[in-house]
Amino acid sequence: MEAEDQVVEEVLDNEDDDESLFQDIDMLQNHGINVADIKKLKQAGICTIKGIQMTTKKRLCNIKGISEAKMEKIKEASGKLSDAGFLTALEYADKRKQVFRISTGSQEFDKLVGGGMESMAITEAFGEFRTGKTQLSHTLCVTTQLHGDNGYTGGKVMFIDTENTFRPDRLRAIADRFNLDQSAVLDNVLYARAYTSEHQFELLDFVAAKFYEEPGVFKLLIIDSIMALFRVDFSGRGELADRQQKLAQMLSRLQKISEEYNVAVFVTNQMTADPGATMSFQADPKKPIGGNILAHASTTRLSLRKGRGENRIAKIYDSPDLPENEATYAITAGGIADAKE
Repeated sequence: MEAEDQVVEEVLDNEDDDESLFQDIDMLQNHGINVADIKKLKQAGICTIKGIQMTTKKRLCNIKGISEAKMEKIKEASGKLSDAGFLTALEYADKRKQVFRISTGSQEFDKLVGGGMESMAITEAFGEFRTGKTQLSHTLCVTTQLHGDNGYTGGKVMFIDTENTFRPDRLRAIADRFNLDQSAVLDNVLYARAYTSEHQFELLDFVAAKFYEEPGVFKLLIIDSIMALFRVDFSGRGELADRQQKLAQMLSRLQKISEEYNVAVFVTNQMTADPGATMSFQADPKKPIGGNILAHASTTRLSLRKGRGENRIAKIYDSPDLPENEATYAITAGGIADAKE
């Protein structure tokens, strides 16, 4: 259908505007850094000047072929190219105008999250099975490609699947609901299956490289679910500290990618029974896994629970700028939609 081609064409037109989002790492050539070293940085998923600032000296030295002297030289050159650390709140507010929001498919849900899933932020949705986490992920794959408010022109999606729950046929049904061409919608979703927590982390280097190659084209990164593989790869209390350290590194990388390339990051999470909750007489003795590390890394946390029939209830669990509130939505053949009264 023409509508979908139009989305992608407009996205490509917008590429030039988004070039200014980041400074290319190739600019280091003018400051005495050779092409071979820049290539090594790109292979490690560092493609922008901001990316160098976001990387520790230790990690730079761990890149094969980058010595301590080279690392110091690279850091110094990137320091010259980047702005000073501080902005006024007014300047930062101006920068925040680049932030866009992606519809969830339900108007009530959109109102709850301030207009949709926010870019330059990590939105986490957690709940038990059958609360609509994966359905929300699939719906977002399609709604990201639609035109939105405030000049949002739509874009492509990157999907990392850790639980083997991604179904392309589901996207076809949701595309029909929005009158979009099925093949074009599927063509705009880049899918990867992660098999271990290490593989999941390595895929983020590919994600960063792709966002760099096609600036402004990708608008959303989905990980469904963020913790599943960490639960498998690390077991027992003895490995908990190691698991949380690896998780913290991955979430830090996600946050940096979302800010560096102005994309929205949506992750789903699982629940666990809370053995200590029975002592405090909580109504629902379950909590999201991942501990404080994940709690602090997510910008907005959404708690999803079952309602009557096909209805589900979303609640703002934690957010820097949204009030604690609830919204009811439904899971339909066409994805997430408003609940029928």
